[in-house]
Amino acid sequence: MEEQQHKRIRHGEQTPNSVDRLSDLPDSVLCHILSFLPTKISGASSILSRRWRFLWSYVPNLHFHHNNEDCINSVFLVHKLQTINTFRLTDFRDENNQVEKCITFAIERNVKNIDIFLCMANFPRCIYTCKTLVDLTITTSGLLPESGPVFLPRLKKLHLFYVHQNGYDTLLSGCPVLEELLIYSYTDYASFKISSPTIKRLLIDLHSAGHESNEPNFDYKRCYYKLEINTPALVYLNLADNSGQHIKCGPLNSLIEAIIEANIDIEGYIDDVVYAQYLVEFIDRLRNAKFLKLNLSHYTKYIQSAFCARTMSFRNLVKLEFTSECLFSLKFLEDADNLEILILEEVRTRRAMTGCMEPKQVPTCRLSRLRTTKLVGIKGNLYELEIIRYLLRNAKVMEKVEIVYSRCLVPNQKINMLEEISTFQRGSSVCEVRYLHG
Repeated sequence: MEEQQHKRIRHGEQTPNSVDRLSDLPDSVLCHILSFLPTKISGASSILSRRWRFLWSYVPNLHFHHNNEDCINSVFLVHKLQTINTFRLTDFRDENNQVEKCITFAIERNVKNIDIFLCMANFPRCIYTCKTLVDLTITTSGLLPESGPVFLPRLKKLHLFYVHQNGYDTLLSGCPVLEELLIYSYTDYASFKISSPTIKRLLIDLHSAGHESNEPNFDYKRCYYKLEINTPALVYLNLADNSGQHIKCGPLNSLIEAIIEANIDIEGYIDDVVYAQYLVEFIDRLRNAKFLKLNLSHYTKYIQSAFCARTMSFRNLVKLEFTSECLFSLKFLEDADNLEILILEEVRTRRAMTGCMEPKQVPTCRLSRLRTTKLVGIKGNLYELEIIRYLLRNAKVMEKVEIVYSRCLVPNQKINMLEEISTFQRGSSVCEVRYLHG
């Protein structure tokens, strides 16, 4: 039986186990499947059978990897659709003005999404007046337009990676319905002014090229970012500030979720006290958020005095993740009446340790709704135990507390801490305390 089956396979006959079910699918489904492949690979499907010969030419997505002028020109000649959903160029160099030809082809076919990764200094201007573009991703060392026409009437999502120059004002002013903006910058100097009445999601990751410098006498003060945000409709904010010296923000009354990481850790690089004041003022703008994640581990010493001098209210806050010194974290909670989930990660950097004193008392916090708490990096210090004691005693509806040991603790220290915590009074009869290894 097996011999006969092998003979049929060798002669091209179908067996019950070798039925071509893929070819039974409708053309629309096959084109959808091919749309996930680079165009060169989807085009290779034309050799499968007569039916597949031109099927790839109806695929709504085109993806070209590396420059291959003959291949690209051939595709443009036979592609049948007058509407392109996604047009992608990756690892391209601008040879024979090929990039502009490609983008012009896509624009003439009412392209909706463009994703381009280019190795070039200048960028084709025709893309900035595309009336059908909805989603644009640019990865390039090129420049944004600082002048000239920019009008993208349907653009809702804009992602910019490694793009240089201070042309954000010009670009954003020509995007009247933009809802999402992502900026990943890696340079020595830039001034970012993000102003838009329509942006709902903003993701910014700022890095300085100077951080990677091997020069022994490199002047880090040459690495300077100035960030100003004016986005009143913002709902989601994700900011990783690794190089800033100035940060300013307008009202964020619609904000629901924010993730903030201030991670500048080069001694003498910036005026820490001045930056801390900017940062505290910025945090105050997050007061309407329901979900907040803050990493201020490098600025505990500088922020605490500025923070305590201000009156802040986080009445809508439901979940807080905080990486800092625990005492400072609890001070932050004094006006978070609706907090339900609290995650604290204890970080004590060398700078934060300088002049640090044990607290005489734990700040009074309102814990009427707190149900879940997780404490990470706990070493069993006196003030940490007092904070745990306070949380267990005063959180009347607490359901779960997770304590993650610091990795530096030896077994005896863990046992002693566990025994002491087990004696703490609990305000909630259903509270469960769990101990986890870091």
